[in-house]
Amino acid sequence: MPVPNVVVYNAMFKGYSQNEQYTEVISLFSQMMKVDARPNCYTFPMVLKSCAKVSAFQKGEEVHCLVIKNGFKSNLFVGTTLIELYSSRARRLFELAPERDVVLWNTMVSGYIEAGNLVIARELFVRMPNKDVMAWNTMLRGYADDGDIEACERLFETMPERNVFSWNVLTGGYVRHGYFSEALSAFKRMLVESDVCPNDATLVAVLSACSRLGALDLGKWVHVYAQNIGYKGNLYVENALIDMYAKSGLIENATDVFKGMEKKDLISWNTMIGGLAMHGHDTDALSVFEQMKISGVKPDGVTFISVLCACAHLGLVEDGLAYFNSMANYSLDPEIKHYGCVVDMYARAGLLNQAMDFVKKMPMASDSVIWTSLLGACRTHKNVELAEEALKRLIELEPENPSNYVMLSNIYGEAGKWDKVSKLKVAMRDTGFRKVPGCSLIEVNDRVVEFYSLDERHPEKDEVYESLRGLTKLIKSMAYELRPTEIALEI
Repeated sequence: MPVPNVVVYNAMFKGYSQNEQYTEVISLFSQMMKVDARPNCYTFPMVLKSCAKVSAFQKGEEVHCLVIKNGFKSNLFVGTTLIELYSSRARRLFELAPERDVVLWNTMVSGYIEAGNLVIARELFVRMPNKDVMAWNTMLRGYADDGDIEACERLFETMPERNVFSWNVLTGGYVRHGYFSEALSAFKRMLVESDVCPNDATLVAVLSACSRLGALDLGKWVHVYAQNIGYKGNLYVENALIDMYAKSGLIENATDVFKGMEKKDLISWNTMIGGLAMHGHDTDALSVFEQMKISGVKPDGVTFISVLCACAHLGLVEDGLAYFNSMANYSLDPEIKHYGCVVDMYARAGLLNQAMDFVKKMPMASDSVIWTSLLGACRTHKNVELAEEALKRLIELEPENPSNYVMLSNIYGEAGKWDKVSKLKVAMRDTGFRKVPGCSLIEVNDRVVEFYSLDERHPEKDEVYESLRGLTKLIKSMAYELRPTEIALEI
C-alpha cells in the first residue's frame, strides 16, 4: 500500500476516537509525523482531544507546537480543543491542590466557560465554598454568553449580592440576544431596586436597546442622566448616543453629539456617516467621510458601505465606482455587501444592464439582497424581463419568501399583464407559505408597544381600531385613493 495521505489518517483517527481508543490516536499520529503526510485542521482537534482524555499533557504540548508550526493557531476548532487540553491539565492540578482559594475556584470556572463547557463549570460553581460576587458574575456571564437567558435570569434572582457588573451581564445579555424590552426593564429595575450606580457599559447597552426599539423618550432621558452622573465626554456613551439618535430619526441630535465630541474613533465616524446616509443626508455623509480621511482615521469596510449607499442615493455612479476601487488603497478587499451597494447604485440610476454585467463579473455568488435590489429597480424602471430573471434567482435562494412574488406581481400589474398576475398568485399559493405580517413599534407612556397587521392581541384593540376607522374616514374625505396597480394579494 502506498504511503497514506492525510485523509486516510483522519479517517483512522476518527475511528479510534469514536471507539475511545485515544492512545491509538496518539501512537498513529506519531507515525504520521515520520512520513510525508502533513496534518490539517481536522487532524489536530482529534489528536489534542485524545491527549486530554488520557492526560498526555507533554504530548499535547508537542502537538501544540506543531499547530503553530503548521499555521493553525488561529483556527477556531483547533483553538477550542487546545483550551480543552489545558483545562483538563488545570483540572487535574486543581483536584490535587491541598488548598483552594476563591481565586483558584474562579479561574477554573472561567476556564471551562471559555472552553464552552458550561456543565462542568456549573458543577464546579455548585461545589465552590464561600462564593463571592465575582464567582456569581463569572457563572452569570457564562450563561449570558451561551445565550441561555432563562438560566441567566434564574441565577441572577438567586444572587445574594449584586454589583454593577452583575446588572451589566444581565442587561448586556438581553441586548446581545435580542431581548431589548427586557433590557430596558432590567435597567429600570436596577435604578429602582438597587443602590448600584450604572457605568458606561450599562448606559451603552441601554442606549443600544433604545435604538433597536425606537424608545426615543427613554433614550433622551438616558442622555441627560449620563451627563448628570459624570459620563459627559465618554467616548463609548457618546458613540451609543449618536447611534440611538440616528436610528430614531433625530439626525440633528446625532450631529450635535458628534460635533461636541472631544475625541472620535472609527466607530464615531462610521456611526455618523451611516446615520447621515440612512436618512438621506447623502452629501453630508460624503463630506464627513472626507473629514474622516483628513483626521487620519483609516476607514474600514463598514465605512465604505455607508459611502457607497450615499452615492447610490445621489445617483453618483462614477464617484461610487471610484470609492469602490479606492478600497484597495486601504488594504480592504470588497465583500458581498460592497458589491451589493454597487449593484444597487447601478439599479437606482436605471443602468440595469450594467448592473447585470457587474453581477456576472462578481468574484462570489450573488445573494438574495442583490437580486431583491434588482427586482425593486425593475419595478421603478418597468423592466419585466429582468424582473422575471431576478425572481427566478430569488426563488432558488429564498423559496419560502412570498414577498418576492408580491413585488413581481406589482410589476406585472403596472405593465397591464393581468394574466401573469393571476398565474403568479396561483404559484404563490401553491408554495404554502404566507407573507409575514407587518409590524410596528411605538413608544407609549414610557414603554414600547408592538402591533402587527390586523392585530387582535392588544387589550385596547377596540379603541385602536375605532381610531383607525376615524383616520380612514379622514383620508377618504381628502380624496386620497390608492393606485389601482397596488396589488394586494391574499396570502
